[in-house]
Amino acid sequence: MSGHSKWSQIKRSKGAADVKRGALFAKLSKQVTIAAKTGTSPDMNFKLRLAIEKARAALMPNENIERAIKKAVGSESTELHVLTYEGFGPVGTTFIVEAASDNPNRTFQNIRTIFTKNTGNIGQPGSVSWSFQTKGQILVEKPEINSAGNIENIELAAIDAGAEDVRLSEEGAEIYTKPENLEKVKIAVENAGGKIAQAEIIMESSQGVDLTSEEKQPVQKLYDALSDDEDVVAVHTSANL
Repeated sequence: MSGHSKWSQIKRSKGAADVKRGALFAKLSKQVTIAAKTGTSPDMNFKLRLAIEKARAALMPNENIERAIKKAVGSESTELHVLTYEGFGPVGTTFIVEAASDNPNRTFQNIRTIFTKNTGNIGQPGSVSWSFQTKGQILVEKPEINSAGNIENIELAAIDAGAEDVRLSEEGAEIYTKPENLEKVKIAVENAGGKIAQAEIIMESSQGVDLTSEEKQPVQKLYDALSDDEDVVAVHTSANL
């Protein structure tokens, strides 16, 4: 399982201090703008709907979301380049970094510097992406004892709707689907009483790397440094963090 720092990233976003909230909103705004470039109606554009849900889960104000959508089209349209970088981290780990920027040269230099400063190096296109697969991921919070749903019913509903894999953990359930089945499975999970913490399209590595507690530290440091860059909107890694 590729280390996505799944649940910890959600907690980190919800508990972000005010000083970091502005940076978080800026990233979420870029995700909304990118999604809105293929359609500004959330009812017709599932990717936009997911981006909006993620922004709202982080308590991003509606006016920020509306402004981000407007930046995708018309006179307020912003020239954002969607960029992907591949790289190698400590202990044989690999990374895919998704970014959005109005200055690709600046972004490339920043990402390359982050890799170099954290015992890694940026790779050529295709150097690691061959080992990653695009999937839909749904994180479902562990049901409360008296809730309408229970984990067994949620798991069965997901599988019946086309989920490829359901992994149970202390936090709840991680559900994986083909990208095109994400919406259908998400609806089925909600109808079964599941409380969804996050639903998104991810890149998962088939070459997952298990790390000791000592090895995790430098890998986590690289992951966090990449995630904190202002142009980065998503980081995927083979490390099991």
